[in-house]
Amino acid sequence: MNDDQLLRYSRHILLPEIGVEGQQAFVDARVLVVGAGGLGSPAAMYLAAAGVGTLVLVDDDDVDLTNLQRQILHTAESVGQPKVRSGQATLARLNPEVRVVPLAQRLAGEALSAEVAAADIVLDCSDNFDTRHAINRACFTHRKPLVSGAAIRFDGQLYVFDLRTADSPCYHCLFPEGEDVEQVRCAVMGVFAPITGIIGATQAAEALKLLAGIGTSLAGRVLLLDGLNMEWRSIGLGKDPACAVCAQNL
Repeated sequence: MNDDQLLRYSRHILLPEIGVEGQQAFVDARVLVVGAGGLGSPAAMYLAAAGVGTLVLVDDDDVDLTNLQRQILHTAESVGQPKVRSGQATLARLNPEVRVVPLAQRLAGEALSAEVAAADIVLDCSDNFDTRHAINRACFTHRKPLVSGAAIRFDGQLYVFDLRTADSPCYHCLFPEGEDVEQVRCAVMGVFAPITGIIGATQAAEALKLLAGIGTSLAGRVLLLDGLNMEWRSIGLGKDPACAVCAQNL
């Protein structure tokens, strides 16, 4: 890091758990953020502010007026623009040292596999089960840590699947693909704006901890937020021995 970087990130460097080595790990990292909406906005902003060297921002949607209530990467001037381009501009103003790779597409197949393989860590900030399961399979294949979040109404959920370890559960262990799981969307059910901020920012925190190798991650637990009563619950999550994705790793 140069002198300007040492000054910019000095409040991280002052933390003995992070120090120069941890901050250098952030600067050297490549993080894949799938989704530039309610969760991806605060997650990407905190990762960029923290100095993550390369952020790959993925979203195939354009900014809509209804997004602005919670998707803080975007402004009224961004309406109609691809979310990844709007997000790239916001992150450039926030920290011009961060390289943002905008991918205005729905990643799948070989393209998804290649991006996951190139990343140090993956943040799932998407809003549908098909994408979540595809990301989970790719992360398991390439043994990449996955930080996944969800928010609807006044409720939030957060999970960390550290798929570098043999005993780690995966997203499929929690939500088996093909089961009759109700898929709800903000457009129908609504969402309290700060909930997406709380969950997205916590995703960034978990990702930074994993990059620096500090603290205790959420791996093996599910963190649930009841925002209406502002109560958190932590529930243990074990590996499903019958999981169609990761059971082979037992």
